[in-house]
Amino acid sequence: MSEDADGEMTGQSPKRSGNIQSVSIATRFLNILANGSEAMALGVIAKQAGTGSPTAHRYLQSLVKEGLVMQDPQTGHYDLGPTALSIGIGALKRVNPVEIAARHTKQLASGYAASAGIAIWTERGPTVVRWYRSALFSISSVGLGDVLPVDNSACGLVFQAFLPESQINVARKLQPPHFRGKPPSRKILETVRTECWAELTDHLLPGITGQAVPVFDAQQEIACVMTTVTNLGLMHKPEDRKALFDCARQAARETGGLDAFTGL
Repeated sequence: MSEDADGEMTGQSPKRSGNIQSVSIATRFLNILANGSEAMALGVIAKQAGTGSPTAHRYLQSLVKEGLVMQDPQTGHYDLGPTALSIGIGALKRVNPVEIAARHTKQLASGYAASAGIAIWTERGPTVVRWYRSALFSISSVGLGDVLPVDNSACGLVFQAFLPESQINVARKLQPPHFRGKPPSRKILETVRTECWAELTDHLLPGITGQAVPVFDAQQEIACVMTTVTNLGLMHKPEDRKALFDCARQAARETGGLDAFTGL
């Protein structure tokens, strides 16, 4: 007798595998609880896991014993336990949104006709801390350590959409008017905030387009911005324009900041 992929018993002999099936099944239950908005009933968990209630009960009770799951004595509903929370906190401490975003951005630059980089917010404004030149397109006017305009760059618009206005004003005062540009309207910032996306053309050089997308941490606060710079004429396909956005979504899955992208 062995358990099938759903954790149910079958009459077939177990097949040798490189992974331990019971661990995979237990992880399935933990993921269901992690993605739930509240404690869940046994039947609901079993249905989502694709198992019978007896199988779900057996696994959940084992997880309760290890502290990975807890059960409400009044309702019988299950939720993540203290051990699971401790593991999650430990994982969060190791998450570096800038490094995660940089890894994805570097890969983006290698496959598209766009130089790409990462900017963080400093008291002087958006500051480039990673920059990857594409073999298909390179621009010499942007490089590591450069401070970008607060109002006249895609990065600046993204930061303005998600940072307090008082924080933006500090940097705006430090940038010369001809450099920082004209402050955007509230409508523009609201659009950037809703779409998690900003794009400007001809702001650095004629025919050059800058795109920027936010990267959030597990507290859903902006940690950095992923940006690309390219010649508008090189962006032939719709996929080229959304490549940066897709790249940011992938990074958000690792940083825990995916909430802002839900539904987009």
